[in-house]
This record gives sequence, structure tokens and C-alpha cells, in this order.
Amino acid sequence: MIVLGLTGSIGMGKSTTAKMFVEAGVPVHDSDAAVHRLYAGAATPLVEAAFPGTTVDGAVDRARLSSTVLGNPSAIKRLEQIVHPLVRADANAFVEDNRGRGSPLVVLDIPLLFETGGRNRVDKVVVVTAPADTQRARVLARPGMTAAKFAAILANQVPDAEKRRQADFIIDTGKGMAVARREVRRIIDTLTSKAEQNTAP
Repeated sequence: MIVLGLTGSIGMGKSTTAKMFVEAGVPVHDSDAAVHRLYAGAATPLVEAAFPGTTVDGAVDRARLSSTVLGNPSAIKRLEQIVHPLVRADANAFVEDNRGRGSPLVVLDIPLLFETGGRNRVDKVVVVTAPADTQRARVLARPGMTAAKFAAILANQVPDAEKRRQADFIIDTGKGMAVARREVRRIIDTLTSKAEQNTAP
């Protein structure tokens, strides 16, 4: 089974691309969704202990947490030390479950793949990209987003050019949905044909 890492900087279209893999029948582990589950479960007491007042009714309040840690590198690092091991354990269980099912390919959707040393957890990496002006317009259109917040988020991410340099595959979502969908199909065909060759007698 091939484990494909899917990543990309904020606003590049990674979530939309992940849905394209799902639509094509490939199991996808969504790290953001895992964090949402953890923020309503196992991570809640750990986050509250580290950042008092950031949980409400037994769940992490993302807005409160964001205002507490954003722009504070030491706080972000402390939060990552809590959350990342829990997300990795969730992803590992997902991989092993699909390995047991005989899946030829799975995708780990990891927003901070390069930033968190996730390269060694996957066999191949696809980076989702888009022109900088397209990225900026997408992000600033999000509710509650500001130019300052966008800049702070980018400051904690490996630059897009460096991600593309390290990628095995690149999908440019700035070229439209149809092009991105074709690229997803091409990547799936390339990797599953290799998986079949590796298991051939």
C-alpha cells in the first residue's frame, strides 16, 4: 500500500483537492477533521491545562485558542506538542486499518507536512499550489480573516516554492477544477499501477 501525503499552504485548495481523491474512491485521512474531533475529546483537558480559559462546555473554543496562541511562537510550539502526537496516532490507526482492508493507496491530508517532519511518514508527497494573488484573495475572503492574521499564519509555514521543490507531484488549483481533477486522476493511476507492480508475483 502506498501512503500519499497531501499538503499545501493556506488557501491553496488542499481541502478541495482532498475531496477529489475521496470522490475517486481513495481513502483520505483529514488532519483538520481529526483535530476537530480531538478538540471535543482527548485534547480538551490537555489544552485547557496549557492554556486556561480556552475551553467551553468540555470542548476547545478555537476562536479563544487562536487569539491566545497566534503570533506567539512559544505558545504555538506548546500547542503543537499537545496536538501533533494525537493526530499522528489517529492517522497511524487509519493507515493500518486500510492496510488490513487491502487498499492500494491512501492519502494523509497533512496541512503542515513539511513543517512537522511528516515527510518520513509517507511514501510520496503531492503539493497543492496556486498563484500568490489567488491564494491571498481566497484566504482574505474567509470569515474573521485579516491581513495580519494571514501574515502570521504564513510566517509559520514553509514557503510554497520550497514545498514545490520537495514535492513528488504538484497540483495547481489556480488552473481550475477540471485541471486539478485530471491531475488527481493521473496521480492515482500512476501510484496504483506501481502498487500493482510491486505486488505482482
